[in-house]
Amino acid sequence: MRIPDKTSASVMQAFRTLHKKYEEHWNDIFKTITTDNGSEFADLSNLEEVSNTLVYYAHPYTSCDKGSVERHNGLIRRFIPKGDRIDNYSLQEVIDIETWMNTMPRKQLAYHTPDEIFERELDNIYQAA
Repeated sequence: MRIPDKTSASVMQAFRTLHKKYEEHWNDIFKTITTDNGSEFADLSNLEEVSNTLVYYAHPYTSCDKGSVERHNGLIRRFIPKGDRIDNYSLQEVIDIETWMNTMPRKQLAYHTPDEIFERELDNIYQAA
């Protein structure tokens, strides 16, 4: 989801949009969120007040606290080099990168794709309801 800027208000608006999409199953889908200590994430802890989602902030300069995030950043850097502004890329280019990443089989997922795993989990959540 593209956000207009790196403010905490924009990040929270993006989460509100996600919350509307998955409202009744939010707590089953978003159990935890791990992020860094950037000011754009300053208000994320407010999610804990309105849901069961736990927010974890990584220690500064400790990329091992969020290994999978760093792995994804490395994959994104194949297309958007460090130092390039993401807003220099079209929405379609960003969607293409996202699609590539989410349809790439991962050893960590027993060679399934993130899309496959997410859809399977959504099916389980919605069927249990």
